[in-house]
Amino acid sequence: MHYDYLIVGAGLYGAVFAHDAQLRKKSVLVIDKRPNIAGNVYTEKVEGINVHKYGAHIFHTNNKEVWDYVNHFATFNRFTNSPVANYHGELYSLPFNMYTFNKMWGVVTPEEAAAKIEEQKREAGITDPKNLEEQAISLVGTDIYEKLIKGYTEKQWGRPCTELPSFIIKRLPVRLTFDNNYFNALYQGIPVGGYTKMVANMLDGIEVQLNQDYFTDREKWNAMADKVVYTGPIDAYFDYKLGTLEYRSVRFETEVLDKSNFQGNAAVNYTDRETPWTRIIEHKWFQFGKDDKGKDLPKTVISREYSSEWKLGDEPYYPVNDVKNCALYRKYHALAENEKNVIFGGRLGEYKYYDMDKVIASALDCADRILR
Repeated sequence: MHYDYLIVGAGLYGAVFAHDAQLRKKSVLVIDKRPNIAGNVYTEKVEGINVHKYGAHIFHTNNKEVWDYVNHFATFNRFTNSPVANYHGELYSLPFNMYTFNKMWGVVTPEEAAAKIEEQKREAGITDPKNLEEQAISLVGTDIYEKLIKGYTEKQWGRPCTELPSFIIKRLPVRLTFDNNYFNALYQGIPVGGYTKMVANMLDGIEVQLNQDYFTDREKWNAMADKVVYTGPIDAYFDYKLGTLEYRSVRFETEVLDKSNFQGNAAVNYTDRETPWTRIIEHKWFQFGKDDKGKDLPKTVISREYSSEWKLGDEPYYPVNDVKNCALYRKYHALAENEKNVIFGGRLGEYKYYDMDKVIASALDCADRILR
């Protein structure tokens, strides 16, 4: 059979494009090298709990069009992301807010907190932040940087904070209010039934072939469609001929525990440098309220996350968008512009750190331009 579109990758970008193409009466084939749909947002049931196999994903957006779109495919619960930071057994509220400042310094008013941050910024002599360390100290002061940012960030990126660009920390909320909702987003939640169910609803009625590696027989796959929507790594598409783009990868250790409550929160970040994992996720608290029936489940599922250097063959998670890699990506992007029948999209195809709502918005925009 011949198709209008071959979509390589059954993650969010591919599923959204496929759904919109089908609505416009286009024939579509979706393939994925994994044995499951939904890419990195894949969830699977373990002990009655939807486990985020490739790391925690909390949907959040200020884009009402995107929010309305995803609500066609899932009902969202009212989960609010309020992680906790654990520094050698001391627990702090995240994101940085008045609860954090009170625990750290004993301050009780926003004025006192702001004055303390300004005092530590002045003592550090920072006027024009040049790297992540200087940017962090200018935002929250030296104490919070040393306890709650430095160790976690260096584990996450595998580099000293002085070698990381300042923009990485700029997206972290800092509030002089008692608000521990991590995201500044009007809409937020987790799909009831898990992300896999949501993506399956997007792909309803569309032919999907799993365990299919596009690169094992690219000519065969290309011959099956007029156009290709490619959501894999852009450098892999060109056989790495200009060099390899760098990522950070993540390894997960997931276990089922014979207790109903391990840490009392969905996410606890371990911010000291000595603890080898960056955070522990307790998956049931994404799904059940802490005073809801989740406490009655006799078991719980936790995942420890370990950040690591990426090498070919590992799962790529976070693009290293430094000067060197961005320059290399621009060269690959120029090559991609000459592939007239191929659309490159998504986190890997565009070498971009994408939140889920931005992936969906990008796919909707692309589908509107290409399919109208």
